[in-house]
Amino acid sequence: MNQDTICAIATAPGGAIGIIRVSGPDAIAITNRLFTPASGKSLAERPAYTLTFGQILSPAGEIVDEVLVSLFRAPHSYTGEDSVEISCHGSSYILQQVMQLLIDQGCRAAGPGEYTQRAFLNGKMDLSQAEAVADLIASTSAATHRMAMNQMRGGFSHELALLRDHLLKLTSLLELELDFSDHEELEFADRTELKTLALQIQSTIAKLANSFSTGNALKNGVPVAIIGETNAGKSTLLNALLNEDKAIVSDVHGTTRDTIEDTAVIQGITFRFIDTAGIRHTDDTIEAMGIKRSFRAIDQACIVILLQDIQRPNSTFEQFYKEIAHHLTSKQVILAMNKCDDNGINPPALLPDFIHQDTTDSWHVITISAKYNHNIDALRSLLATLVDTANIAANDVIITNVRHYEALTHALDAINRVIDGLNTSLPVDLTTQDLRECLYHLNDIIGEVTSDEVLNNIFKHFCIGK
Repeated sequence: MNQDTICAIATAPGGAIGIIRVSGPDAIAITNRLFTPASGKSLAERPAYTLTFGQILSPAGEIVDEVLVSLFRAPHSYTGEDSVEISCHGSSYILQQVMQLLIDQGCRAAGPGEYTQRAFLNGKMDLSQAEAVADLIASTSAATHRMAMNQMRGGFSHELALLRDHLLKLTSLLELELDFSDHEELEFADRTELKTLALQIQSTIAKLANSFSTGNALKNGVPVAIIGETNAGKSTLLNALLNEDKAIVSDVHGTTRDTIEDTAVIQGITFRFIDTAGIRHTDDTIEAMGIKRSFRAIDQACIVILLQDIQRPNSTFEQFYKEIAHHLTSKQVILAMNKCDDNGINPPALLPDFIHQDTTDSWHVITISAKYNHNIDALRSLLATLVDTANIAANDVIITNVRHYEALTHALDAINRVIDGLNTSLPVDLTTQDLRECLYHLNDIIGEVTSDEVLNNIFKHFCIGK
């Protein structure tokens, strides 16, 4: 595949400038046949990392466009191959004309992600870094940008390299004993030292795997369920948080029959807000289905905004809370006392007595008026503080990729078996087999043992031109 020279438009349509990327063994020669430099000095004669102004000409000698050509020579390019970038005017007609001329001269139109795939195959980056390129392009917030940039710059790869070094050391010590298996009493490594090393490996893999829940939430939006009784102001609050009329607002109870979702970026973090149907006993089949989905949204949420209408008797909210309390276990809960400025009502920011104190470590209280936008900015700030991004800022590795998570869980299972084997004096050959399996799954993440089918599945989701 790498013997082909490929080309693709690398910029989105509609801009003032359009860039066409050409990469492969004949990238410079093919471009040179279409390009007439203003200086008269051909691309073949120019050094790498230079910009050359000139014209792209048709076979009939007509000017297609005046362009700038950037020159990169192997292996010092994104793909590791000779590469050229042609900066044209952004006209779709011009870009298509230049593409057609390149193809007529021997280029092939690149497939999705083929430039990054070549970078991986040519050793410019490992597979986890290549996958981070797609995440970087898709990043929509400061948090997802930091995670993708850290991974693309090798943060995750560095962690895996350290793990692999430890695993290889552990494996080599045990396999050395296998070479002298005739001497049953012979041990080349102290078992206490081996257990300590295996536990260090286990701890690191577990930390990486456990970070996936945070990383996945930040990547796809931290799910926040807005729950409460009917007509407590949930849809009004959703609209206030989004700064738009997303949900229908009405004084009629049971207006919201289904969950409504939308996202907003707050202090660099994407939140996925879910407005739920008001939870109450009902004989309405459709409303009951919506309430069932409300409970599902609570279970899937990382943060729950529990909305209390303080103009209603406290006893009704207490009854409502008792019905949903078991769904709030292990959740970050914000008790938002709504309608606080209507009729001069300003309740204290305290938890009601009926909420058990042993469940309040992750509870937070705020008084708001969704209708009059009172304290909504404070609620937004509170939401941001509940998402721990300090580790991301400190360049800790956060896993966001499902494929990586699955490989890490398999590696964790394998190293757990190694530890069990060391604790129970399992035969060395069985323990080393588990070590090899752990190493295999870590190597799978960076692409050392990945099949062509897996590679094609990964890169087909990239945009063309990257």
